[in-house]
Amino acid sequence: MTLAVQIRQHGGPEELQLVDVNVGEPGPGEIRIRHHAIGLNFIDVYHRTGLYPLNMPAGIGMEGAGVVEAVGEGVTHLKVGDRAAYASNPPGSYSEVRVMPAKTVCKLPDAISFETGAAMMLKGLTAQYLLKKTLPVEGLQAGDFVLFHAAAGGVGLIACQWAKALGLQLIGTAGSDAKCQLALANGAAHAINYITEDFAARVKDITGGKGVKVVYDSVGKDTWDKSLDCLRPFGLMASFGNASGPVPPFAPGALGAKGSLYVTRQTLFTHIATRESTQAMADDLFAVVASGQVKIHIDQRYPLAQVQQAHRDLEARKTTGCTILTL
Repeated sequence: MTLAVQIRQHGGPEELQLVDVNVGEPGPGEIRIRHHAIGLNFIDVYHRTGLYPLNMPAGIGMEGAGVVEAVGEGVTHLKVGDRAAYASNPPGSYSEVRVMPAKTVCKLPDAISFETGAAMMLKGLTAQYLLKKTLPVEGLQAGDFVLFHAAAGGVGLIACQWAKALGLQLIGTAGSDAKCQLALANGAAHAINYITEDFAARVKDITGGKGVKVVYDSVGKDTWDKSLDCLRPFGLMASFGNASGPVPPFAPGALGAKGSLYVTRQTLFTHIATRESTQAMADDLFAVVASGQVKIHIDQRYPLAQVQQAHRDLEARKTTGCTILTL
């Protein structure tokens, strides 16, 4: 028997229960991994609340790092004893040990700790596909302005550093002056407190009235309309989350009126659908972290038994950077 967090119905943090589970042997294409650290992400909240529904009872958690204990038939890129990290469906990383699909599990370089590996995979791979793959029709070149909401969060702080390494001028938004300072300290060219400032007006001021080429938005409902007003003609609105709630329906004609804009809704799991694409993205992430250009900030640690409090703090916007559950 081993410990895992499960929910038996969608709801609040109180639904997260630590239970004993049996973990068997991996089947074809699977591995069994013993976690050393577990990542906490806002998508976990969506799963818990039912915004992204799960079949019950359900495991929770998409990210972890540990040691491979057993390898199923057909798995060739991992072996027993390997240090490994992943961001992966199905949920279930809030556990001591789990059996899971092997294709999105990557061997973790020795230079990267288990805690860093657990904190960075989902958020770092998200930053990778946003900055490298989710690009406006005119592309991104050094010196270009981009707007990144929630810039002091886990994805945001990685994106601030990576954008600076790419020569981009990232304008970050955050909900407090302290979080704005954190974004600036991590490479954002500008930071806007959206509680006290009109971020659309500030973006126009910063860009000399031109607007940005792309908005990266994980907030959703609260930032959507003004974000469209931040874009230059042919700009890209890249939605990848719904922290404030899902974006309501909108009229496509508005995109034409605002400058022939593009809109996309991205998800990491499309990008890591194959072993090859997962490994290529992970290699890019590992390289930029190992080089020191991107540092992974683990600002909160909670024992697995305190997972309910971890979710409360995440939803209350009390966290910055990355958060991990410890074992």
